[in-house]
Amino acid sequence: MVNRLNRVEGQIRGIKGMIEKDVYCDEVITQLSAAQSALNSVAKILLEGHLKGCVVNRLNAGDDEVLDELLVTMQKLMRK
Repeated sequence: MVNRLNRVEGQIRGIKGMIEKDVYCDEVITQLSAAQSALNSVAKILLEGHLKGCVVNRLNAGDDEVLDELLVTMQKLMRK
């Protein structure tokens, strides 16, 4: 996960450099799209771990409120 985030961080620094160098907008937009895709990939991995770990554990402990929390979290992810 950290490696993926380090790559995204590098992509963002690269995009910043492209903007500072006044690179053609279409190329910057392409790189922004790639960075967003990489972040979405990290979010999917985190969501899977959250479902299989945290959510299951809380449900097993009788905490059904975790389902409402999960729905809010999924709505946040789907806005993108």
